[in-house]
Amino acid sequence: MTIREQTEEIERKILHPKACLSSQSRGRSKPEKEGEIRTCFQRDRDRIIHSKAFRRLKHKTQVFLAPKGDHYRTRLTHVLEVSQIARTIAKALRLNEDLTEAIALGHDLGHTPFGHAGEDILREIHPGGFDHYKQSLRVVDFLEKDGEGLNLTYEVRNGILKHSKGKGLIIPETKADRADTFEGQVVRVSDIIAYVNHDLDDALRAGVMKRSDIPKNIIKTLGDTHAKRIDTMVKDVIYQSALLDLETILMSGAILASTTMLRDFLYKRVYESDKIIREFKKAQKILRDLYAYYLEHMEEVFVDIPKEEKLNKHRMVCDFIAGMTDRFALMTYERLFLPQQWTVI
Repeated sequence: MTIREQTEEIERKILHPKACLSSQSRGRSKPEKEGEIRTCFQRDRDRIIHSKAFRRLKHKTQVFLAPKGDHYRTRLTHVLEVSQIARTIAKALRLNEDLTEAIALGHDLGHTPFGHAGEDILREIHPGGFDHYKQSLRVVDFLEKDGEGLNLTYEVRNGILKHSKGKGLIIPETKADRADTFEGQVVRVSDIIAYVNHDLDDALRAGVMKRSDIPKNIIKTLGDTHAKRIDTMVKDVIYQSALLDLETILMSGAILASTTMLRDFLYKRVYESDKIIREFKKAQKILRDLYAYYLEHMEEVFVDIPKEEKLNKHRMVCDFIAGMTDRFALMTYERLFLPQQWTVI
């Protein structure tokens, strides 16, 4: 018996009957021989961590564009916080931690530079529209490894695709809107637990708001500190989901209402505030100009994006722009559109 097979046997013995066992995965689009050491979900997690798209997340905006402070979150630290929260919930519910971690680490691989401002502008100017969760799937299916993709398992791909909610329901009402696995559902709720708390923390750090601005009923229900709020939300998900023996992953009515209220408060005071919108408009002009430029200079795009037969140029440019980091977009814009200092030799 290999080490992988021993791990799979341990999963069968200790995980919840509704957990997704690695030995029962629906597999990959391109079948592969199983490894001796790692399960299929462990291999997926490692492929994501070693991907170029994952490394680029360290220079992509979470909320604040090009922050000068060292302690503001980036897209990379966001996915790490989501992973930590999701693993805590998965372990308590006896779900598959490896699958949960792989989905969490891969869920934002397709995010644009400049956060949701970048997503909004690509949705506007790309003829096929744009959603970062669909782009994340495109990254792992095609863009990574020079067009080969990462060939991830069905369960990880499904969790990535179903993680996003925007302003929609935190807990989907219909089965079609939920991930097929409970591990994927855990990542969805962990995503919002992470971002409403760390975005609030960053907004306080940036001076966008004061602690006294946070609605008192949110503080009363969720807690008066960053740590307490996360603790309240995580415990609630664990106890409520376990109470119904994993019929679904859910929150209690009071905690869900307060979490939704906190999200709405952040949209009003942070994400859609005049100060943030002014900076986002600048970022959107950068991406709009870059998009127009590369439509006319397609030969420069093929350097970093694999060429696909019959692929239209808008799709190629969209992939290229979406893959940029904030600083690469800024440097490229400066090189292409701003006068350069004349060097005298």
